[in-house]
Amino acid sequence: MDLTRLSAREQLRALERGEVSSRELTTAHLERIARHPEHNAVVTVDADGALAAAEASDQRRASGEADAALLGLPVTVKDSLETEGLRTTCGAAELAEHVPGRDADAVARLRAAGAVILGKTNTPPMCQDLQTNSPLFGTTPNPHDPRRTAGGSSGGPAAAVATHLSPLDVGSDLAGSLRLPAHYCGVHSLRPSYGIVPTRGHIPRPPGWLSTSDMLTLGPLARSAADLDLALSVLAGPSPDDSPAWRLELPAPRHERLHQYRVGIWADDPYCAVDSETGALLEQVAKDLHDAGAHVDNTTRPVSMADSDRLFQTLMFANSSASASPEAFAAEVELADKLDPEDRSPRTIYPRARTMRYRDWLHANEERQRLRRQWAGYFGDIDVLVTPAAPTAAVPDQTGVPVPERHITVDGERRSYWQQTTWLNIASLVHLPAATVPVGRTAEGLPLCVQLIGPYLADRTVLHLADLLTAERS
Repeated sequence: MDLTRLSAREQLRALERGEVSSRELTTAHLERIARHPEHNAVVTVDADGALAAAEASDQRRASGEADAALLGLPVTVKDSLETEGLRTTCGAAELAEHVPGRDADAVARLRAAGAVILGKTNTPPMCQDLQTNSPLFGTTPNPHDPRRTAGGSSGGPAAAVATHLSPLDVGSDLAGSLRLPAHYCGVHSLRPSYGIVPTRGHIPRPPGWLSTSDMLTLGPLARSAADLDLALSVLAGPSPDDSPAWRLELPAPRHERLHQYRVGIWADDPYCAVDSETGALLEQVAKDLHDAGAHVDNTTRPVSMADSDRLFQTLMFANSSASASPEAFAAEVELADKLDPEDRSPRTIYPRARTMRYRDWLHANEERQRLRRQWAGYFGDIDVLVTPAAPTAAVPDQTGVPVPERHITVDGERRSYWQQTTWLNIASLVHLPAATVPVGRTAEGLPLCVQLIGPYLADRTVLHLADLLTAERS
C-alpha cells in the first residue's frame, strides 16, 4: 500500500490501530518528496526534525498517551507561517536567511495536536501573486499540466496535497490565496470565518508584527472535506492572549441530510462571467442537489458583485500599505494628491485606497458592516450559497510576463488577470466561511471546483454540505 495516498483521517486510523508507525508514515512522505522534485512544492524539508517528532509520537502511543488529535500525522505548512528553528522566507529574497525563534500561533497548535512538520511549501514573494513563483525556489507547476499555474499564493500547499507529498497543509487566504490554488489543483480547502484561527506569525507583515490584515485568514487544504473538519478542530479557537477567558464552540451543521438543505446557486454574473465548462458544471451541481431533494434557489443574489468587489479592493489596498517603507508611502501620497478629484475611474482605486484618511476607512468599514448584515439576512432563508470558484480552470503560467501584460482568456475573451479571484473575494470582504470542493473536470482533464459560502461561524455547515456534495457527485 502507498501510505501517502491515504487521507489524513485514514492515516490517523492506521496509526491508532498500530498498522503503521509515525516514523514509517513520515519516512514514506519524505521519500516521496525526494523522488518528485518536479512538483517543487515542498521547498524546505526538515527531515531530521520530522523523524525526531515522529519517534516521539510513537513513544507517546506506546506509553498510552495518544490523546492528541493529530498525533504522528505528517503535515506541511505554507512558507509564510513562521516555524521555530526552521527557515521561513515567504518566498522573498530579503528573508532568505530568516529563521524564527517562535512558531506562528497556528503552527504551535499543529505541534500541540501532535502533528509532525515535514517542511515548508512554496509561495510567491510576500504572498503577492495569483501564481506561485519565487526568486528563491522557482515555480510550482500545476500537477495536472505543468504548463499551467498551480495558483497563488498557496500554490505550494495545494500542489503538495494534490501530489500526495502531504495529506494536509495550512495556508493563508486574503484574496483567494487558499481557494484559487485548491481549485486549480483539485483539492479541498477552507477559508474559515474571520477571527477564529489566530494569525500572529504570518508574513507578509514583517517578522515580529503582532497584527495583520482585517481580511486575512489561515486555513487548511486537504483531499477531503472530512480532513478539513479535522484540521479546523485543531486550528480554531481564541488567540493565546484571549484564551484565559474565551472559548470557541462552533455550531453543529444546520442539517443532517442533503435533502434538508436550502441551497442558493449563483452560477454566473455579468461582472465576472464564467466560461462554458464552468457554467455547465454549476448547472449540473444545481440539478444534482435538486434531484437529491435539496431546496435549490437559482434566482436570489445576496449582494451586487460589482459593489462588493469595489469595496473589497478599497479595503485590501488600504490594508496593504502597512508594510510600505516611509519613502515609498510618501511617494504614493504625492501621487494620490495629484489625482483629479472628479476622476473616480477604476485606475484611481489603488492610489486613493493606499493613502486614504482614517475617516475614509471608517466609512468604508461601515459599508462593509452593512454588507455583512445584508448577507446575514440572505442566510435566514438559505443555508449555503454555491458559486463558481473562478471563471475558468487553471490558466497558463505567466512567469516572466510583466504583470501589466498578464491576462486570462474566458471563452476566447481577454480578461483581467485579477479576475481569477473575483468570485472568491465576495466572501473575504465580509468575513464568511468559504470552501472549495472539487466536483468536476474539463474536457482536457483539469479540475473544476465550486465554492460554498455559509453564514458567519457556520463553518461546520459549509464543510458538512461539502462532504455530502462530494459523495453525491462521486
